[in-house]
Amino acid sequence: MTCCRQCEGLENLFNSKVAREDLDAYRKRGVTGTTRALLDQLRAAGVQDMSLLDIGGGVGAIQHELFKSGIGSSLAVDASSAYLAAAKSEAVRQGYADRAEYRFGDFVQIAPELEPHDIVTLDRVICCFPDMPNMVSLSAARAKRLYGVVYPQDGWWLRGAQHIAGAALALVRSKYRFYIHSTREIDALIQAEGLRPRFHTRAGLVWQVSVYARE
Repeated sequence: MTCCRQCEGLENLFNSKVAREDLDAYRKRGVTGTTRALLDQLRAAGVQDMSLLDIGGGVGAIQHELFKSGIGSSLAVDASSAYLAAAKSEAVRQGYADRAEYRFGDFVQIAPELEPHDIVTLDRVICCFPDMPNMVSLSAARAKRLYGVVYPQDGWWLRGAQHIAGAALALVRSKYRFYIHSTREIDALIQAEGLRPRFHTRAGLVWQVSVYARE
């Protein structure tokens, strides 16, 4: 599957209705689960006045919360225009829109145009793209200080679920697919860019949270 096809699937799946629902949920409950765990670790490392590159950030929960913690600026890159619109509207509501930028598109394709940022985050993003090596390497290369990711574990039970989900999506003619990538390969690609593990935890049987720091 080409990345363009997958991005089209993302745009259709994460549409305006889904974006509205997710933004409403964020406004009511804030951040929870693995996103909260990721944010806690980034805050513990110190984020004051830093710049953030948030890839596939949905309605912008990480951006919103890190602005509250003192970051200076953010750039959001997303393959869903509806999510970008929702993130921007919340930035306006929270009063920091003048320090936030937004780019629509496939991160791998536009990465050469992007400057490095102090913090780079991918919260449940790696599993949405078939070209994991470029997604991970290009994003890690743009992290000057901290790199935070939430992505699925690679157990057999999730690989089985991936095949079942793929078959179900094909039946409804969705172009979106869900991917389980090797944890070992992801870690190796991140460390190859000069980042070293700072924190790692598993959350139940599905997700894992990792934060890396540049030496």
